[in-house]
Amino acid sequence: MAKHGSDSGVYDEHGRFVNSKFEEIFHKYARTHPDALTADELNEFLKGNREPKDYGGWIGGLSEWKILYYLAKDKDGLLKKDTIRSVYDGSLFEKMAAEKINKKKHSEK
Repeated sequence: MAKHGSDSGVYDEHGRFVNSKFEEIFHKYARTHPDALTADELNEFLKGNREPKDYGGWIGGLSEWKILYYLAKDKDGLLKKDTIRSVYDGSLFEKMAAEKINKKKHSEK
């Protein structure tokens, strides 16, 4: 259901995760760190996936990835490979909740 034009291609037309497409993101765009994307590298990735005149797809991809970057970047402004993979496997919000609980426990000590 989440497939749209100008997407990453990490899910195929049947909704299956395609690991080679996932790895391709980092081979092509992760220049600063092999396992993470900076804000500029994310922008290059989004531009690289644009299909001509697919304005809805551009907006969809931009929205999804920019929200992910805002919510899940680390303290150095990096969107890490493991974090992105957790979006695809559905575990991101569970991990974020666990981190928040852990952080709260440490701050209460």
